[in-house]
Amino acid sequence: MAKHAVWSSGTKLWRSLACAKSELRLDLTLACGQSFRWRETAEGHWTGVMGGRVWTLTQTDDTLWYHVYNTQDRQRVRCDRKRKANASLQTEHKKRFKGALKKEEDEPVPVTSENDTDEDEEMLRDYFQLDVRMGDLYKEWGAADPHFKRIADIFTGVRMLRQDPTECLFSIICTSNNNISRTEGMIESLCQTLGIRLCQLDDKSYYNFPTLSALAGDSVEACLRDLRFGYRARFLQQSAKQILDTHGLGWLDGLRRVPYLKACDALRTLPGVGAKVAECVCLMSLDKAEAVPVDTHVWQIAKRDYNYASGNKQKSITDKLHRDIGDFFRNLWGPYAGWAQSVLFCADLKKFQKLKEMPQPKKEENCEEEMRVACKKTKIKKEKN
Repeated sequence: MAKHAVWSSGTKLWRSLACAKSELRLDLTLACGQSFRWRETAEGHWTGVMGGRVWTLTQTDDTLWYHVYNTQDRQRVRCDRKRKANASLQTEHKKRFKGALKKEEDEPVPVTSENDTDEDEEMLRDYFQLDVRMGDLYKEWGAADPHFKRIADIFTGVRMLRQDPTECLFSIICTSNNNISRTEGMIESLCQTLGIRLCQLDDKSYYNFPTLSALAGDSVEACLRDLRFGYRARFLQQSAKQILDTHGLGWLDGLRRVPYLKACDALRTLPGVGAKVAECVCLMSLDKAEAVPVDTHVWQIAKRDYNYASGNKQKSITDKLHRDIGDFFRNLWGPYAGWAQSVLFCADLKKFQKLKEMPQPKKEENCEEEMRVACKKTKIKKEKN
């Protein structure tokens, strides 16, 4: 039985790409409620499903390490490549050497895994949006916002994922009146019931996220109600059916090319999709970095840390309040406001509160300042003597 990969047992089967922890922290980014498919399978090792593949990720100070497991789909693709390569070479041999020996024609062509490696790295860079420089954004946000600057010293490397729009939409629908832990359990049940099994590692099986067709089935609502999805069961099935019947398979992906507000409005025509769900999907899968999802956590952050007074007498978040708080943060943080908001959201989660109590390494500029002060004191002391 295959086992979960562990980096300390040898780096031979691991690939790597340069990425500092200040640009990406796996423990914060993968556990802050963006995606619900990742689990810590060993200390500092995160295993999950992304792009139809099963991955284990870990990191050192300046390197992101990744291991991609063989799955049935992956093996099928490799076999197809080998068959095509063999057929191509055999045709070429026939053209050049009509009298070639049969042994030469039938000899298998070795196909390297370079294609897989390049593809894997490209997928990972796209998923973590590594072309966006977090260090520069943190400086901009910190210069505009003193509160953010204090938080940023502790919560570095919180990065927005670029998820598959279908997986993101139906996962976020499940978050309604839910916490992260319970949502993770629901998504796991959803994938086990309607998804395709990819592989097994130790005693854990990994499944692909269900397709729209699988989610739209007539018996899906009843099935999910049996799995304790409650009212969300109807929203999941009806949204999938509406997308297929009204828009077609490529509609969600196509919203990446639509302006932010238009994409939000389009998503809100689906059952179970309100302002917060639409903003989450726009931010986490549709390339709308300015989208700011507002829930009770974010509302409390606005009131507590930014003295945001509008809507204080309201008991719930209306569309207008959602829009006003979003505009407030967009004016403060700029075009990547949604990314900045995710840092504060992460810092507000109970599971990460212990980080605030840990001693933080002194920044370089602070150390230099302390040295200047120490030197000045020494000089004054010498002059007195």
